[in-house]
Amino acid sequence: MADAVEHSEMRVDAQRAKQLAENLSTVCQRVDKVAGGRKVRLIAVSKLKPANDILALHHDPHKQLDFGENYAQELTEKAGLLPKSIQWHMIGALQTNKCKPLAEQVANLYCVSSVDSAKKADALEKGRAALAEKQELSSKLRILVQVNTSGEAEKSGVEPDETVELCRHVREKCPHIQLAGLMTIGAIARSQQATNADSVNEDFVALRDTRDKVAAELGIEAKELELSMGMSSDFEAAVTQGSDEVRVGTTIFGDRPAKKDAKVKNETTEEKS
Repeated sequence: MADAVEHSEMRVDAQRAKQLAENLSTVCQRVDKVAGGRKVRLIAVSKLKPANDILALHHDPHKQLDFGENYAQELTEKAGLLPKSIQWHMIGALQTNKCKPLAEQVANLYCVSSVDSAKKADALEKGRAALAEKQELSSKLRILVQVNTSGEAEKSGVEPDETVELCRHVREKCPHIQLAGLMTIGAIARSQQATNADSVNEDFVALRDTRDKVAAELGIEAKELELSMGMSSDFEAAVTQGSDEVRVGTTIFGDRPAKKDAKVKNETTEEKS
C-alpha cells in the first residue's frame, strides 16, 4: 500500500493548515448564506497546489471530500499519494486519449466534469469497465456534460442544441458511467460582473434552460440532473441561480504558482497536524 505510506508520512505545516481551514470555512459560510437550505457541493480546486494542502483540508474538522484538478497527470499523481476517501473531480479539458487511463487508474475518481463528445464518454466507459473487471466498484463514475453557454469559439463544450443527443448517448450506451448533470464555465466578463448573490448571469440561465430541455426530452425529472456552475469570482450568484455545486480554488488556496514551478508534494520538516 504505497499510497497509504505516502500520505501517512506527508507533513503538513500547521500555520498553513490553519489558514486553509479558515479560508474553507469562510467559503462554506458564504455558500450556505445564499443556498436557501439546499445542499450545495463545494469542490476545492487544488490544481497546481501540493498534495500537502489537500491533506490538510481533508483531515481538517471540515473533512473536505471533494477536490478538483485540471490536468489528468496531476490528478493521477495526487490520487496515488492521498487517502482513497477523497472524491476527485476532473474539471479541466480532457483529451480523448487520456479518458480511458484516468477512469481506469483512479478508483476514487468521483466525477469528470468536462465531457463534450460521445468519443470522450465512450473512452471513460471503457476505462471504468476495465477497472470494474479488476475490482468491485460501489458506484458508477459520474460525468457532467459541458455546455458552451457563452458561444465563444475558444471555449470547450457542446452547443446547447446538441446537448440532448450527447446526454442520451451517455444514458443509453455507457453502462458504467452516470449522467449526473450539466456544467458550464461561461464568459469571463459575465462572471466578473456577477460578483454578488443578486447578479444574474446569462450563461447560468442558459445552462438551467438547457438542463430543463434535456430532462424533458429524456423523460426524467429536472432535479435528476445537477447544475455545475460558479467559481471563485461568482459562486454566490451561481448558487442563487440554482447551481448544485461550485468550483472554488484561489479563494481557498490562494494564488497559484506557474505550472513549471508547481510541486505535487512539498517536502517540509514540520510535523503533521
